Amino acid sequence: MPSLYGLERSGDVEKLVELLQESGKETVRQRAAEILGNLDEPGSEGIDALVDAMSDEDEVVRAEAIDALTQQEAVDALMKGLGQEVPDSGATWAQAEVFVENLSSDTPELRMAAANVLGLLEVSESARPLAERLQSEPHPGVRARIARALGRVGDPAVTGILVECLHGQPLKVRREAAESLGRLTNPESLRGLLSVVEDDSEALRRTAVSSLGQFGNAKPVDALVERLGDQSDLVRRAAVFSLIEILSNVPPDKSHELRETIVDRMSARSDPSIVASLIEIIEEGTQLHQRRNATWMLGRVAGDNATKMDAIDALCDVLGEDDDLISQFAATGLSEIGGRSVETRLLEVIETDQYGEDAVAMAAFALGKVGGDRSRQRLEKLVDETENAEVRRRAFSAISKLGGHT
Repeated sequence: MPSLYGLERSGDVEKLVELLQESGKETVRQRAAEILGNLDEPGSEGIDALVDAMSDEDEVVRAEAIDALTQQEAVDALMKGLGQEVPDSGATWAQAEVFVENLSSDTPELRMAAANVLGLLEVSESARPLAERLQSEPHPGVRARIARALGRVGDPAVTGILVECLHGQPLKVRREAAESLGRLTNPESLRGLLSVVEDDSEALRRTAVSSLGQFGNAKPVDALVERLGDQSDLVRRAAVFSLIEILSNVPPDKSHELRETIVDRMSARSDPSIVASLIEIIEEGTQLHQRRNATWMLGRVAGDNATKMDAIDALCDVLGEDDDLISQFAATGLSEIGGRSVETRLLEVIETDQYGEDAVAMAAFALGKVGGDRSRQRLEKLVDETENAEVRRRAFSAISKLGGHT
């Protein structure tokens, strides 16, 4: 049987269903349900297996199946599995009222499902009854789902109740409350999150730090910069991601000063996990603005870091990006790092067949800032050999900056 990690990557519904139905380990069944909930297409087989898992002997597996079905927006199947019917009135208050009533059910699974669906519907009128139930709900698993739903409904009036949940509650409730406060992004939610960024729980610190990245202003920056020195690598990485996200959201007239401040503070930390986090954003990020900011930053924080060569490789790999800003930031970042190691790596870009002409052109541009005699010789040869006008222009310009002559 392939590993769960392998099944997650392959999206093998049949094998995941088999594990969910037959594994003797609760943790395996729970993880299989979670993966099925995250798949793009679990199909009827996956949905049916999740419905069956709502009757699992283990409470955590049942809860995970409910979450997975909600994630798939399989509300009809979810409620059918609980012996309920979904009204046909659509995503309106009339429909939401049915689920509000279910918040008072004697069955924890039905209360949990009702909270999940109300979060999915995002009907503002459901905020008050959810908040009232949160204060009286005895089951911590249901409280966690209500806290999550309140963030998705997005009514700022419930901020204070969520802030209260950051303290004196089981960890899963505190984490859901912290994540929801990141969705609300008002001054009260910010104060609440700042109150737990130094919490003893690594998991809560990481959730709070991640939520701070949702604020579209510079107010959380000082706290996030402090978390760059957190004892947990996961928290430090979350802080890097949040700082990048804030940079992407602040107004342009404030971004330059803020960017320089963050870079100075990152460089002072000289922490390999910062470089690793930036590389991860560049290589795996799905948001263009995040990747641009991470590329810009990487060359300015790598310095003499132990992972400097990793940074150089990552920047070389995006020299040929379709996005002009990323390729330009990569070239200037390599120039910022400088030194013989950068020159050697840029010459490899020119001399091997692994890179396209766009990357070669940007490598030539960067060599004009960091190169020496060997770069001049190679660039002169490139001018004579290339048939690409942009490569020739960049190489010729670089030779001029090096003081060479054609």
